[in-house]
Formats: sequence, structure tokens, C-alpha cells
Amino acid sequence: MVADQHSKHLAFKALHEADEPFVIPNPWDAGTARLLTALGFPALATTSAGLAFARGVPDGACGLDDTLANAAEIVAATDLPVTADLGDGFDDPAETVRRAAAVGLVGGSVEDARHGEVLPVDVAVERVAAAAEAAKGLPFLLTARAENFLCGRPDLDDTIARLKAYEQAGADVLYAPALPDADAIAAVCQAVDKPVNVLVAGAAAQLTLAELGRLGARRISTGSGLARAALGAVTEAATRMRDAGTFEAIAAAQPYGDLNRLMGGR
Repeated sequence: MVADQHSKHLAFKALHEADEPFVIPNPWDAGTARLLTALGFPALATTSAGLAFARGVPDGACGLDDTLANAAEIVAATDLPVTADLGDGFDDPAETVRRAAAVGLVGGSVEDARHGEVLPVDVAVERVAAAAEAAKGLPFLLTARAENFLCGRPDLDDTIARLKAYEQAGADVLYAPALPDADAIAAVCQAVDKPVNVLVAGAAAQLTLAELGRLGARRISTGSGLARAALGAVTEAATRMRDAGTFEAIAAAQPYGDLNRLMGGR
């Protein structure tokens, strides 16, 4: 483990216990980690989709080795606490947590779906419990994710029941991506005692940080949003070059010198 991993873990834990919610953006490589660090965010999270798109493959196609290699590069690029998107925990959630901590991560999320299908709740609870047991004694916050709304199962009652079960199984943070509206976000936050992560997508993206905080959210993540925004900007710029022969986006790009200095150059 890195020398200051314990201090990073304590700082990360304190963010979840603060009176105000915090934003944790999701870089997908070392360069975006450096950029987001320079902008003053208090912590970072990896994104499985952002990594996959950078590799030219669909989300979910990157295995554990690639996931942790990417996470290690992000950890090395910043002095901030970093938590990782660990997908479904891969074959062995306990071993995944141990390996994640070993590359310097101070947290990670395990979701309750595989290949787009939500796992039976007893299987999901067993996997969360195994991950939580492995995290004991490590500088590591475990986030458990209920994937119903991402997997075409818009069942709020089941989502809340699952999050309560994961809380009892030892998860430190709870997360239900793609909740449909503010009422659903509030219902989830009120139903559990552990901090809740909210993804800024769909209805949540229309709310401010202060509004999400009033609903009970403690941590606000961007998921694949920044990676998609970057790829969208490339698509827009390239489309204009192709169709109109104009280069406004290139002229307006962040200056080379600024980015080069940010990455450690002159």
C-alpha cells in the first residue's frame, strides 16, 4: 500500500461525514485525473465506461487486471483519495477488494448486476458481505450499488430493500444509479443510515449540488458523464471539420502550453 493511503482513507471517510455533500468526478486516465486534481476537487472515482470507451470496447468488456491497472495509473497521478468502479466485483469480490486496496485505492463499488441482469438478492448480499469482510482492517470504503433502474427494472421498493440489505451486509456507502426523480432520491436517502451516492444523470443532472444535498445525498458522482462529454466534443469538432471545413473547436481548445505544464512539462 502507498505510504499515505491511510491518511487518504481518513480524508475520504471525513468527506462522507461532513455536513455538506461533495462532488467526486470520474476521470478515465492519468491525464484527466491530473486535470481534475488541479481544478480542486476533494476526491476522484474511476469509471468503467470511460475506461472501456478509451480502449475502444463497450462498457463491461474490461477485466479486473485492466481495471486495476487503470486505477493504479490514476492513483499515481494524484494526491487525492481515489475510489474505483469495480463492476460486479468480478469472480471473487473479496479478492477484488484486497487487490484494489493493494494498488492504493481507498474505496470501490460493487454492483448487484452481471451482464445487464440484476442478481437474486440473496446472491448479491452474499457478494457484498464477502467484499465488506475483506475490507475490514483495510483503508477502504465499500460502496454497494443497486442496479435496478439501470437494468430496466424500475422498482423503487426493491431498490430500497436491496440497499438496506447491503447496509446490513457491511457496505459503507450506498448507491442506486439512475433514480427517476427527486422523490426517489429522497426516498432512498431517508430509508438508509449510511451515506448515499447519487449519479448526476437523468433527473439528478437537472438538480444543483445544494438541491441534491437537501434530498439527503452525501456524494455526487459523474459516472461516464465527463468521458461522454469529452467524446461528444470530439464528435462535434470532427463533424464540423468534415461537413463544413471549419475549425472553430480547434481554435477554441485548451492551450497546448497550459495542458503540457499541467502534465508536468514546461
